[in-house]
Amino acid sequence: MNKTVILMMTLLTVGSLAGCSSLGVKAWERDLLAKKSMQLNSAPLDSAIDDHIYFSKEASSGGRGFGGGGCGCN
Repeated sequence: MNKTVILMMTLLTVGSLAGCSSLGVKAWERDLLAKKSMQLNSAPLDSAIDDHIYFSKEASSGGRGFGGGGCGCN
Protein backbone atom coordinates (compact mmCIF):
# COMPACT_ATOMS: atom_id res chain seq x y z
CA MET A 1 0.00 0.00 0.00
CA ASN A 2 1.23 3.44 -0.63
CA LYS A 3 1.68 6.07 2.06
CA THR A 4 -1.38 8.14 1.14
CA VAL A 5 -3.75 5.20 1.57
CA ILE A 6 -2.24 4.36 4.95
CA LEU A 7 -2.43 8.01 5.99
CA MET A 8 -6.06 8.27 4.90
CA MET A 9 -7.00 5.07 6.74
CA THR A 10 -5.23 6.28 9.88
CA LEU A 11 -6.98 9.65 9.76
CA LEU A 12 -10.34 8.00 9.19
CA THR A 13 -9.83 5.65 12.13
CA VAL A 14 -8.67 8.41 14.47
CA GLY A 15 -11.51 10.66 13.35
CA SER A 16 -14.16 8.04 13.94
CA LEU A 17 -12.80 7.21 17.39
CA ALA A 18 -12.54 10.87 18.36
CA GLY A 19 -16.16 11.44 17.38
CA CYS A 20 -17.34 9.14 20.18
CA SER A 21 -15.31 10.84 22.89
CA SER A 22 -18.01 13.35 23.86
CA LEU A 23 -20.94 10.99 24.28
CA GLY A 24 -22.94 11.03 27.49
CA VAL A 25 -24.67 13.52 29.70
CA LYS A 26 -22.58 15.79 31.85
CA ALA A 27 -23.41 16.16 35.54
CA TRP A 28 -24.58 19.77 35.14
CA GLU A 29 -26.92 18.79 32.27
CA ARG A 30 -28.83 16.16 34.23
CA ASP A 31 -31.03 18.64 36.05
CA LEU A 32 -32.41 19.90 32.73
CA LEU A 33 -33.10 16.39 31.46
CA ALA A 34 -34.88 15.42 34.69
CA LYS A 35 -37.60 18.04 34.25
CA LYS A 36 -41.08 16.75 33.57
CA SER A 37 -41.31 18.71 30.32
CA MET A 38 -38.25 16.85 28.97
CA GLN A 39 -39.77 13.39 29.41
CA LEU A 40 -40.87 11.48 26.32
CA ASN A 41 -44.35 11.24 27.78
CA SER A 42 -44.96 14.03 30.28
CA ALA A 43 -48.53 12.91 31.05
CA PRO A 44 -48.63 9.08 30.91
CA LEU A 45 -52.11 8.79 32.43
CA ASP A 46 -53.62 11.19 29.90
CA SER A 47 -51.93 9.33 27.06
CA ALA A 48 -53.22 5.99 28.31
CA ILE A 49 -56.77 7.34 28.52
CA ASP A 50 -56.53 8.89 25.06
CA ASP A 51 -55.18 5.62 23.61
CA HIS A 52 -57.96 3.65 25.25
CA ILE A 53 -60.63 5.95 23.86
CA TYR A 54 -59.04 5.99 20.39
CA PHE A 55 -58.74 2.23 20.10
CA SER A 56 -62.24 1.73 21.54
CA LYS A 57 -63.85 4.16 19.13
CA GLU A 58 -61.99 2.76 16.14
CA ALA A 59 -63.12 -0.78 17.03
CA SER A 60 -59.60 -1.95 16.53
CA SER A 61 -57.77 -4.75 18.19
CA GLY A 62 -54.10 -4.95 18.92
CA GLY A 63 -52.23 -1.73 18.41
CA ARG A 64 -50.63 -0.98 21.74
CA GLY A 65 -51.41 -4.11 23.67
CA PHE A 66 -55.19 -3.89 23.76
CA GLY A 67 -57.12 -7.08 23.27
CA GLY A 68 -60.44 -6.75 21.50
CA GLY A 69 -62.11 -3.44 20.86
CA GLY A 70 -65.37 -1.72 20.02
CA CYS A 71 -67.03 -1.43 23.40
CA GLY A 72 -64.01 -0.28 25.38
CA CYS A 73 -64.38 -2.98 28.01
CA ASN A 74 -61.26 -4.95 27.09
